[in-house]
This record gives sequence, C-alpha cells and structure tokens, in this order.
Amino acid sequence: MTKYSAIGVDLGDRCSVVCGLDDQGVVIMTQRVKSTPEAIEGLFSKIEPTKVAIEAGSLSAWVSRVLEAEGHAVIVANPRKLKLISENEKKTDGLDAELLARLVRADPALLKPIRHRGKQAQADLAVIRSRDVLVRSRTVLINHVRGTLKAFGIRLPRCSAEAFHHRVIGFIPKALSPAVAFVVGQIRTMTIAIREYDKDIEREVASRYPMVRHLAQVGGVGTLTALAFILTIEDPGRFPQPRQVGAFCGLCPRSARSSDSNPQLRISKTGNDYLRRLLVGSGHYILGPFGPPCYLREWGLALMARGGRNARKRAAVAVARRLSVLLLALWVSGEDYDPQRNGKTEAAHTLEGVASQS
Repeated sequence: MTKYSAIGVDLGDRCSVVCGLDDQGVVIMTQRVKSTPEAIEGLFSKIEPTKVAIEAGSLSAWVSRVLEAEGHAVIVANPRKLKLISENEKKTDGLDAELLARLVRADPALLKPIRHRGKQAQADLAVIRSRDVLVRSRTVLINHVRGTLKAFGIRLPRCSAEAFHHRVIGFIPKALSPAVAFVVGQIRTMTIAIREYDKDIEREVASRYPMVRHLAQVGGVGTLTALAFILTIEDPGRFPQPRQVGAFCGLCPRSARSSDSNPQLRISKTGNDYLRRLLVGSGHYILGPFGPPCYLREWGLALMARGGRNARKRAAVAVARRLSVLLLALWVSGEDYDPQRNGKTEAAHTLEGVASQS
C-alpha cells in the first residue's frame, strides 16, 4: 500500500483530483479519479490510512463516509473560510487539491473543519428540506396569481396558503382563466403534496427522534422546527458551552473590533440557513399576537420596546438566538419546559447568562 503524509481532494461533479504529499511535503502523486463511490473506494483502498482533506459540498458527505470506511482521517474543510483557495490568482483543480493537502498536513484547524451528519439524519433532513422547497414554490405561485389579478383591478381577500386554491376560484374572470387557471391547479397539487409530507414527517421521521416532542413543548416551536434542530445539530454534546449554538446557527452578530472601534454589525448568517429561518420564524411567533406567555416573550417584548431601526426584526432574531440555547439546554438536560422560568431560579439564571453572551 502507498504511504502519504497528507492528501487533498478537489471534488468535482464528474471527476475529482487527488494530490498526495510525502513526509517532506513534496508532491508525489496527482491523479484524476471519477467522482463515484466505486472509483474513490478503489483508489483509497490502496493507500495507507492518512489525513485526507476535502471541501464541504454536495459530494462531501458520501465521499467522507467512503474514505472513513477505508480507515482514513477525513477533514471536511469549510469553503467559506478558505479564501486562500477561492481567491487564489492561479486556480486549477490540481492546485486546489495540493493546497488542501498542505493545509491539512500543517494544521487541520486551518481548514475550520465541519462535521457531516449521519446517513439516516441526512436522509431525514432531505425530507423536510423537500417540503420546504414545495412551500416556497407555492408562495411564489400564489404571489404570481395575486399580482396578475391585481393588475386587472381584482384584489383577492386574505386567506391561508392551504385555502388559497379554493378561495381564488370565484374571483378569476373568464378572460384571465387561461393565464392563471393552470397555476391555481399547481397550487392545489402542491398543497396536497405538502399535507402528505406533513403526515410522513409526523408518522415516520419524527418517530425516530423521541426528543422532538420534548422540544416541541416550547410555545412557538412545532414538530418541524424541533425536528430540524435535532437533525441539524445531531449531537448536542458538540458544543462545550450552550451559547455556541447561537453562533452555529448564524444568529450572532459579526465582530469587527479594532482599537476603540466596535461597530454594530448584522448577524453572521453562517451555518444552516433553513434552521435559521425556522428559528427566526418561531421568534416572530413568540413576539406576535398569538405568542404564548413565557419568559422568552417578556424578554423579547422588552427588547422590542427599546425601539430603534427594525426593532421587531432585531428582537425576533434575539429571541431566536436565545431560543436555540434554550432548546439545546432542554435537549441536554431532558427537563420539562417551564414557560415561566425566569432569572430568579439558578437554572434560568445560567441560561440567561449564556444566552446574553451569544
């Protein structure tokens, strides 16, 4: 078996480039390989276990599983942190693979490695992401129908997305039927499909994760949000401090401190955008007219009362950040949720402290 001190792999849809270094850091192998499980397994089964660096992407999850099965230590690099590669003046697949190999040989921490979730969790998360695609597509079609009719002086009444295809029928004039009738039919089809997804998620997917119902005790957090949180985090022990989950979800402000300058910046929006949208949606619900009375709502409303630009949006994001810490704390402790928990109790005081630092 061939021995290398480190290997970098630049993944491509059809072919990938593999670069291997010896103990002195000299390139002793550059090879193209088909981006298929069989081809990658065949190549790396002939190589002694070593450190292998790949960039996170659409192929990295299954590639990392194949490489780990062959005994290699796989480091999945965060591409958002690798400006050295993306902004390289001379950029080729071979040079990218070589740079990955050199970075992982020097210090794997330079790659800001991420962790892929397990195969079952990835498949389950794909189910709720597919539902999300349908929901967003339906919203686009509903807005199209509303805009088309509005241009002809017809303003449709407010209604839920689920009831839209029923309510709109009586407002479509005969002259516009060819333009929007088929679109309304597609909205109806999507609504039925979304309902089926909801049934499958409740019956099949959520049943594999009993902690979902535990987290859904929190007002404003439904099965979908709790499930997405569990599937995205997967291992609650990955965070040494609970407050780190806020940064993981991209809900913490960016920092640009320099000397006496410390400008207030927007949130980083790193990590999983779908989970972040769900948490912010829960934050808006908690602050809204139907939000259940709880410590989070009181804290968020007090924050919103300070005013300022986009006070409600900022408060919703802050509630979402604190909500993520709360969900992680409930997951780790297994305690029942107390909506009236406040800073007077020791547990709540700890939670408040870590959340305020996030």
